[in-house]
Amino acid sequence: MVIFFGIAFGISNRWRVREKASTRRHRRYRASAERVLTKLQTLAGDGPRLAYLRRVNPYVFEELLLLAFERYGLQVIRNAAYSGDGGMDGQVFIHGQRWLIQAKRYKNAISPHHVSAFSKLLTKHQCNGFFIHTGRTGDKSWKYASGWCHGNTALFIISGQRLLTLLAGNPHWLDNIWGEK
Repeated sequence: MVIFFGIAFGISNRWRVREKASTRRHRRYRASAERVLTKLQTLAGDGPRLAYLRRVNPYVFEELLLLAFERYGLQVIRNAAYSGDGGMDGQVFIHGQRWLIQAKRYKNAISPHHVSAFSKLLTKHQCNGFFIHTGRTGDKSWKYASGWCHGNTALFIISGQRLLTLLAGNPHWLDNIWGEK
C-alpha cells in the first residue's frame, strides 16, 4: 500500500513540475555550449577550432556566443525561441548600450543578403549589432558592413580570429573591434 501511494505521488508530482519543452531545450543547448567552449581550449590551432565550430549545432552556436558574452560579465538577454526570432539571436548590453546579435554557423561564405537584412533590423531597433559567423566574409559583405551606418548605430562582423578571440575569453576582444571598424 505504501509503495502504491509512493508511486502515485511521484507520478502526479512529476506532471505538475514538468518543464516546457523549450525550457529543457534551452538548458540542453546551454550545457552543450559549455562543453564546446571547453573542447575549443583543447584543440591546437585556429584551423581546427574553426572547423569544429562549423560542425556545431546552430542553436548550440547561438548559446555558445551568449555564454561567451556572459563570461565577460555582460548582461545577456536570450530569446524565448531559437527559430522565428526575426533575425535577432540574442542581445547584450555593453557600456549601457544594447547590441543585437545575429549568429550564423556557416561552412562557406556568408550571404551579403543576410548582412543587409540584419542591418535593417538594427535600424528598426535603433541599436548596434554583431553579425557573428563561422564562414568566410566576402568582399561584398565587408564593404556593406564597413560602409553601413545609420545614426549612431554600427554593424560589426565577427568571424575567424575575432570570433576565436571572443570565445577564448580575451578581455581585450572588444578593443580589436573598435580599432577595425
